[in-house]
Amino acid sequence: MTSPSRLPALAGLPLAVGSGLAIPVQGRINGALGARLNDGIAAASVSFSTGLLVMIVISLLLPRGRAGLASILPAVRNRAFPRIYVVAGAIGALFVFAQSFTVGILGVALFTVAAVTGQTVSGLLVDRLGIGPAGKKSVTGIRIVGCILTIAAVAWAVSPRFSGAGSGSDGGPATLLLPILLPVAAGFLMSFQQAMNGTATLHYGTPIAATLVNFVAGCIVLWAAFAVKLAVAGPANPLPGEWWYYLGGPMGCVFIGLGALLVRTLGVLVTGLGMIAGQLLGSLALDLALPAPGTVVAPATVLGTLLTLGAIILATLPWPRGALRRQRPVR
Repeated sequence: MTSPSRLPALAGLPLAVGSGLAIPVQGRINGALGARLNDGIAAASVSFSTGLLVMIVISLLLPRGRAGLASILPAVRNRAFPRIYVVAGAIGALFVFAQSFTVGILGVALFTVAAVTGQTVSGLLVDRLGIGPAGKKSVTGIRIVGCILTIAAVAWAVSPRFSGAGSGSDGGPATLLLPILLPVAAGFLMSFQQAMNGTATLHYGTPIAATLVNFVAGCIVLWAAFAVKLAVAGPANPLPGEWWYYLGGPMGCVFIGLGALLVRTLGVLVTGLGMIAGQLLGSLALDLALPAPGTVVAPATVLGTLLTLGAIILATLPWPRGALRRQRPVR
């Protein structure tokens, strides 16, 4: 087994932000595919399947990919890590389920805040427990403040969209409780997925193998769900002929693979925060360059995005030793 090289921390955070840029683009493509097929689960299944095809080709063509492919079964058989880690891709499928079933009720804004809240809280927990390959990281006051500011900044950035949230909110706040809990839970599990992928990458020797296993697990879950839906509701619309509808899966390869690589250097929390920043920046760029119908870029969106970047810097910068000594880690 050849261990993947550890990236310098200064290079890791920009890469985390860069990988997060692909998330809103993927969401826009998968949303368009879902509308074209009139079936969100079918769109997610197609997206995961194209991602799986890309990872199979990469794994077979690249020498490092072939080496990683050969390492999967021995690592699982020898229990180099808990075997449940091979189903980490099912968490990605759960996130897609949460999008499919709750965005129509909550709206994009409330879904985003709920998912980011779950992911940020679990990032602290996963780092504290040392589940990822970076080991244990203390829960310092600076990290807690940075996380709270990140959640508040994301809420501010998406606040102009709250007017469109909650098509099913006529029954009052109680009717939104369960729909909100699903994206919170999906976001909470995302940090565990990154930690599991990072640990698997360490034993496979490359993030290529970990990403491939993720897409296999996600495809199994989604195609099983689609088969049930097909039996109950019938087929979706025919697949479109335009090539760009099928780019969502390859973009998923980018941020899953980079996430698996970066958690070893940055830890789960910082990797997740960097991707959140990239997601907001990518959304802002899309709204400016290719606005969807009815999209308005409000000052709160720009200022909230900038505050998110500031909060992430606060949580991730190497503070002076004196400042760190004044903080009391939560043990």
